[in-house]
Amino acid sequence: MNLARFNHVLIPSTKAERDKRRRGPLGRILVEPLAKTYYALSPEGRAAFALAAVAAFSGLDVERSQSSMLWALLFSLILVTLAVRRLFALQGVTIRVSAPERIMAGEQAHFEVCLENRSEREHHAVHVDGPFLPWDGAWRRATASLRQLLPGESRRVTLTARFEARGPHELDQFSASALVPLRLTRGPRLWSAGTRFTVVPRVAPVEPLSLPPAPCYQQGGVARASHTGESLELVGVRPYREGDRLRDLHAKTWARTGKPAVREYHQEYFSRVGVVLDTDGTKTREEEFEAGISLTAGIVSRLFQSEALIDLLITGDQLHALTLGRSLGCLERALDQLASVQPGPPFEAPRVEHLLGPCLSRLSNVILVSPGWDSARDALVRAIERSGVGCRCVAVCAPKRPRAPLLSDRVRVLSSSEVREACETGKAVTL
Repeated sequence: MNLARFNHVLIPSTKAERDKRRRGPLGRILVEPLAKTYYALSPEGRAAFALAAVAAFSGLDVERSQSSMLWALLFSLILVTLAVRRLFALQGVTIRVSAPERIMAGEQAHFEVCLENRSEREHHAVHVDGPFLPWDGAWRRATASLRQLLPGESRRVTLTARFEARGPHELDQFSASALVPLRLTRGPRLWSAGTRFTVVPRVAPVEPLSLPPAPCYQQGGVARASHTGESLELVGVRPYREGDRLRDLHAKTWARTGKPAVREYHQEYFSRVGVVLDTDGTKTREEEFEAGISLTAGIVSRLFQSEALIDLLITGDQLHALTLGRSLGCLERALDQLASVQPGPPFEAPRVEHLLGPCLSRLSNVILVSPGWDSARDALVRAIERSGVGCRCVAVCAPKRPRAPLLSDRVRVLSSSEVREACETGKAVTL
């Protein structure tokens, strides 16, 4: 059980749902007053409040203890600073947060908070705080301070966090406030807009891939040469037909045979490689599932460095296809699609073969990434090979799980710990 996720089970995952709950009856009656009081106090003020509560409890017997004097002193100081806190509002100040569009899981994310003072008033001891994070997030630097913010001045601070779970994220508002003298409370908070970004999977480093040889021409492929002046592949010489270009006339054949002949060219196409991700989540743990997605991202990244076109094919209830390479798409699009992958139904070779059928005619090779290996997946590989398409397979298993007998010499078995270690150390995995 993921205890971090379990601790946040009652907290909505989207900002819209959280705001709706805050505006509900329970939020307005109970949560909002407590939250306003909590955020009005500084860390020193919260410590003083806790000390005052202890002093109040220990000083109930006023005849035997003088702790009530400490309680009265601390609470009076807190009440006085709370009464004057509105005088220290950040009037004329705007706050804006810049966040990266994509954040890689496990990597540090930097949020740049910009404060601009458009008023004629000088502000001192300005503190910037990050919002409460979802279950997979952890702050590395949650607060930042500015000694002063001069009139017309714009200052930037950076807060740092780390996220582990793939998918879209939406954070609550960042806030800024000025400390009240005695540093027990803060002035009214200035709130930013919400922040959205996508956490993409880690990209496992992969050694250069050695794929079965395949013809360069692929039906429905993308031509290498797109302009008349570029060279094409010479197929041979044939007799001249009306309408042929004069520039293609082959003088030597014409002289030898006495009949005009022209050179015939064949358009050269990029080979296409299909990367198939098996999303069977019925017999695999979350760790192996995430390792398979990271490995798929690494394979796509490695293929993206070659001249091949890449078809990312994600199986499940239906096929999710994305073509990458050259001008057709970038690696970020593949990471976005992998970020939203969820565990799917049990693997069924006939269903997956039916989903992949329309795509196989344009592919020269297929790389299958699967959680585990069995006879059904081996049958799928044999069906792909019968269609004339080369196939390589990678099975990602648990570190301590016994490895099933390899039913094909093209299967490479990796453990989830090996993939995770490759992501952390940068040591490339050999497939």
